[in-house]
Amino acid sequence: MKIDTLEKKHNGYKLNGFSIEDIGDDHMFTGLETPLKEDAFKLSDAQKKECIAILFEEIMDVMGLDLTDDSLKGTPNRVAKMYIDEIFSGLNPKNKPQVALFDNKYQYNQMLVEKNISFYSNCEHHFVPIIGKTHIAYVSSGKVIGLSKLNRIVQYYAKRPQVQERLTNQIANELKKILDTEDIAVIIDAKHLCVSSRGIKDDTSATVTAYYGGLFKNSEKITELQNYINN
Repeated sequence: MKIDTLEKKHNGYKLNGFSIEDIGDDHMFTGLETPLKEDAFKLSDAQKKECIAILFEEIMDVMGLDLTDDSLKGTPNRVAKMYIDEIFSGLNPKNKPQVALFDNKYQYNQMLVEKNISFYSNCEHHFVPIIGKTHIAYVSSGKVIGLSKLNRIVQYYAKRPQVQERLTNQIANELKKILDTEDIAVIIDAKHLCVSSRGIKDDTSATVTAYYGGLFKNSEKITELQNYINN
């Protein structure tokens, strides 16, 4: 449902009786595509960093921080550089990893599993970290991908404001397209600092999401995959 269906109330925006805060906390109404403006890349990376530094300096000033302090005066520029060049670099399509495929000369027709791919992302509702592991499996349709490219695909989609459900599906859809197969599985096990450091402040819970396509919809394949992951 589009954002323009929201009705502004005097106590905040509501959609079907839910407040914006409720929607954000409960991961509802999220779509597959990362929500970007049509002119998202009108500014160059250098221009974006300049603007972010100015705006973040204002945030720090409003919070009452002394920007003349040696430890703080470089922070706005550091944050701007970090946002554009590092933790949100996956927003820019130019940073998408180039992937080369190879013929499956070994005729290996069983599942290939790359497990425990570490990633750091950021919750799009509070801009605090999501830290976790991704497990990927696929059965070759005739082509194979370099193992490191699986890691790079995970990192590319993780390095943007995210929702874990969306991240799971974005990785799966990218692999389906690249490998030309439905036989893809993606499992993400992650810790959300928006849960552990604020709100409910539960430091022990983790969130698991999964995508199973093609052969991986078979319960025996799922069990086999889970055995590989857990051993």
